[in-house]
Amino acid sequence: MLLDTWRVSLPTQNMLRYFVLAAVLAITFAIDPLSQEFIDKINSKATTWKAGKNFGPHVSIDYIRRLMGVHPDADKFRLDEQSTQLFGLRDDLPEQFDARENWPNCPTINEIRDQGSCGSCWAFGAVEAMSDRVCIHSNATVHFRFSADDLVSCCHTCGFGCNGGFPGMAWSYWVRKGIVSGGSYGSNQGCRPYEISPCEHHVNGTRPPCNGEEGKTPKCIHTCQPSYNKAYKDDKRFGKTSYSVKRNELDIRREIFTNGPVEAAFTVYEDLVNYKEGVYQHVEGKMLGGHAIRILGWGTENNVPYWLIANSWNTDWGNNGYFKILRGQDHCGIEGQVAAGIPK
Repeated sequence: MLLDTWRVSLPTQNMLRYFVLAAVLAITFAIDPLSQEFIDKINSKATTWKAGKNFGPHVSIDYIRRLMGVHPDADKFRLDEQSTQLFGLRDDLPEQFDARENWPNCPTINEIRDQGSCGSCWAFGAVEAMSDRVCIHSNATVHFRFSADDLVSCCHTCGFGCNGGFPGMAWSYWVRKGIVSGGSYGSNQGCRPYEISPCEHHVNGTRPPCNGEEGKTPKCIHTCQPSYNKAYKDDKRFGKTSYSVKRNELDIRREIFTNGPVEAAFTVYEDLVNYKEGVYQHVEGKMLGGHAIRILGWGTENNVPYWLIANSWNTDWGNNGYFKILRGQDHCGIEGQVAAGIPK
């Protein structure tokens, strides 16, 4: 009886050994997505963009993965769609548009922030676009940098702080609760500057090294830094309305042209991490997660339509902190989750 059992189970044992060996080989021979080999593989496939080194060999893919701060359930918290606000619909849109050039007296549009080792992109994309819009809608008379620190730490309905959040709820919080001012880490700007330090993407630099440890969500405190001469409650500014933009290229272009940059969420793959120039289209690598960014405009490069995007991984990533992605085909979901609002 025991012999019969052994004979029956032997094929099963062999199959288990096969799968274990296959898994070990897959791990052993997998290409490091930050390696030159992987970059070369991307460049052999990509026809509209080029990849290159953005991160040194000390940076782990775990660190990169933790930057993807759009929670998988974010679409469930998408705001109601509204038509383009304030100035109504327009069809006479230019072929090329860059918010930095269209509103040159609004300095925040030109800024690239750094979310540090924290999955707070959902908050950064929001406060960056809010800051731009306050300036735009005041005819460049009001300059106010909304605090990512305040939003990521105090909006408990927005998700899980550094562990991911919901972009739409960030805009809703702006309307309901308001957000105070605050610049980048170490800037000493505003009520609550960002508390999580940027890290060094490259080997030689002054910042601490990037690693897989995620920055802890800052504590929600209702006080401003001592050097700021205004009370927390008095520093808050509010949105008048918040909404989702319809899931199509024309409506997104209308919204940006009329009201300023928007926040968008999309799916990041390993190849985007190595973006350097051109119009990104996914060609290689695994999915890393959802990421939120700020769309500044659009255009066409070598007959390929693109969105112009500001990232929140500092200026030593990509093309000085920016990248372009294929426009009009909802590539990687870039046109599916766009949030915006009008300042009060």
